[in-house]
Amino acid sequence: MALVKAGVVVLDCAEPEKLAEFYKELLDAEQTNESANLVEIRGADGIRLAFRRDVNATPPSWPRPENALQVHLDFVVEELDEAERKVIGLGGRALDTRDATGIHEERGFADPAGHSFTLRLIPSTAPKQG
Repeated sequence: MALVKAGVVVLDCAEPEKLAEFYKELLDAEQTNESANLVEIRGADGIRLAFRRDVNATPPSWPRPENALQVHLDFVVEELDEAERKVIGLGGRALDTRDATGIHEERGFADPAGHSFTLRLIPSTAPKQG
């Protein structure tokens, strides 16, 4: 048995209830805990996220270089366009990350509180046609 196990990723924000709702809808998650200053959710795949109240929280400026990334979440998706429409519909916004390089097709976004995250396409395992 592992001595240390993965726990929960906690994002500071001014309005944890609103941010929890954004991620709850995006990840088809359920709320597991709520107190005056913290809301926690668990996604269908087991990912656990919490949102802690910090009235002085300021979002990172990524991908602009003048501020640190602070935290970055990656989510895998089977259909990028559909996932992007869901993010925008829930109040997220696209980030200009055209210069991002890597082996995966991905798109960068910010949640309603300004935390950055990436939607990354799951590579197809189906045999190529033709």
